[in-house]
Amino acid sequence: MEYANTLQTLQQASKTLAQSSAKMRNHALEALANELEKSRAILQEENAKDLANARANGLSPAMIDRLRLDDSAITSMIQAVKEIRSQPEVLGEIISGGVRPSGISIAQVRIPLGVVCIIYESRPNVTIDTAALCIKSGNAILLKGGKEAHHSNTALLACIHRALDSSSIPKECVQSLGLIAREDLATLLQQREFIDVVIPRGGAGLIEFVTTHSKIPVIFHDKGVCHAYIDRSAKKQHTLDICLNAKASRPSACNAIECILIHRDCVGEILPDLVATLLANGVCVRAQQEVLTLLGDKDGLELASANDFGTEFGDKIIALKIIESIEQALEHIDKYGSKHSEIIITQDLEAAELFCGRVDASAVFVNASSRFNDGGELGLGAEMGISTQKLHARGPMGAVHLTTTKYLIHGNGSIRI
Repeated sequence: MEYANTLQTLQQASKTLAQSSAKMRNHALEALANELEKSRAILQEENAKDLANARANGLSPAMIDRLRLDDSAITSMIQAVKEIRSQPEVLGEIISGGVRPSGISIAQVRIPLGVVCIIYESRPNVTIDTAALCIKSGNAILLKGGKEAHHSNTALLACIHRALDSSSIPKECVQSLGLIAREDLATLLQQREFIDVVIPRGGAGLIEFVTTHSKIPVIFHDKGVCHAYIDRSAKKQHTLDICLNAKASRPSACNAIECILIHRDCVGEILPDLVATLLANGVCVRAQQEVLTLLGDKDGLELASANDFGTEFGDKIIALKIIESIEQALEHIDKYGSKHSEIIITQDLEAAELFCGRVDASAVFVNASSRFNDGGELGLGAEMGISTQKLHARGPMGAVHLTTTKYLIHGNGSIRI
């Protein structure tokens, strides 16, 4: 196993990092933000190589969008690092405690998970976001980015190492596997004596591979099949604004909606303007025959197939369906949703409460866009990913979600009777 030394070094560095002070870790994050600022030009040069390769290899527009590191994306990474740095310290936080009748004093405190391995595709910003969150939470991290972002990730890792070199944190606590074969990755996923948790962040194929081969605990998010349900009491302008933003602001994002369910009672008032708004913004609408009959022949309005419901398009395509009740909407979401993000647009408090209580998802939105299901938007600075499972975390994962706990028990010669 050619990366055995890397794992051993990473594990040792994790122990040093876990004992570091909040001041030391925050200094490292400040240095990282400065390094990114100084390295804008080289980062964009290296990213341009990845973009050129992506186009030559025929990657989809959605994948190329995820890959791009323009000036705005670099600014967002810098801001994320600064926000993570400014957050309260999570290590050593007392979760619960007290004195028992036996006289022992108990404190349950937060500690790092240890070594985190993240396996991700395309998005180079994940290199910075996840490394910053792990430094903040005292965890070492093993990065396994996709080959399509190799040049970008290599340049970003160099920024991280320069920042750590200028601080008191060992640079060995952030390491990369680089380009390794799938069979080597399968072997890596057996190394539970060195790695404490694996987080796959990418498409269904990657997640299936990791969950199938890993002996290490895995935290993952499933595909992002998100819905907007337009309730009978929905305001039209709310509906148009939310649906357009949730679909078209970044269709490649996992928190973009892929399906709209509209209550029959508001079809007459809302449906024509909704479809017109989506079409005007380049969104292809795939709907049942009834919608095509009502609205007539329009460019971009197509007949939906059965497979369009439950599909993550990752593009400017959306499925649309007229439904008869909120119960039918809930049944549809239960069948086709991926437990990621779901929206209800309504002015009916009881409908909102029913929807929030019944929908099984990492985040449920009332009269708001699903695009807010993001670590930065929810106050975490950035995210390791958006977990759709229920253990050990759910929803966007920040620094606090990269901790576990241990009990500290003090006595005075105390014995159990």
